[in-house]
Amino acid sequence: MIQINDLSKKYKGADDFSVRNLDLTIAEGEIFGLLGPNGAGKTTLISMLSSLLKPTSGSFTIDGLNFKEHKNQLKQLIGIVPQEYALYPSLTAYENLVYFGSMYGLKGQALKNDINSHLETMGLSKFAHKKIKAFSGGMKRRINLISSILHKPKVLFLDEPTVGVDVQSKNVIMAYLKELNASGTTIIYTSHHLNEAEQFCTRVGIIDHGTLVCLGKPKELIAQEENAEHLEEVFLAKTGKALRDHA
Repeated sequence: MIQINDLSKKYKGADDFSVRNLDLTIAEGEIFGLLGPNGAGKTTLISMLSSLLKPTSGSFTIDGLNFKEHKNQLKQLIGIVPQEYALYPSLTAYENLVYFGSMYGLKGQALKNDINSHLETMGLSKFAHKKIKAFSGGMKRRINLISSILHKPKVLFLDEPTVGVDVQSKNVIMAYLKELNASGTTIIYTSHHLNEAEQFCTRVGIIDHGTLVCLGKPKELIAQEENAEHLEEVFLAKTGKALRDHA
């Protein structure tokens, strides 16, 4: 589904590359975890794959489409759930979803039916006509997710989809994502919740300083690392224990 070849990104004025000579293949139907410390290059990589950032060098394809020649078609294939809420706080949940659905050319009764169905699944039907600014963090996360999948994307990019939510919201979100994946959506997921990634992802790649340092199924990576019992221990072994504060 995604083929990345020798992909690099260096921001203007930066001393070093944020992503460096990265090669990666992600198969259709995978739940791929892109993991790494702060500043490792995860968001930069997803931004390039989402056509939000232009690579410095290298190439990639999504579903066989080259990013240079088929940029607009690629945007129709993907959904993006950013870490920050991408919602209009003064609009209701329903109004937000109608707006984002219309951006993908969706309209009429079909769009209304889809919105109502997703709101019901996510336990938000009774809040459909409440303004987003009155929502809790977990409710905003769920609306954020719905807005990204109304057009039924083949690939869904998730940047910290459960950060700052309560256990109940997290449970609903993860179950919803598993259903999406079972219906055919390929998922690329980033998170600092390594226990969550260990259970959720079919395969993970650990990225550090813009390069891929580890790749495989969670259980296999744990088995390969001496004395490791969980993915978190593999992560620390590959990236170190030094603080990664950055600004």
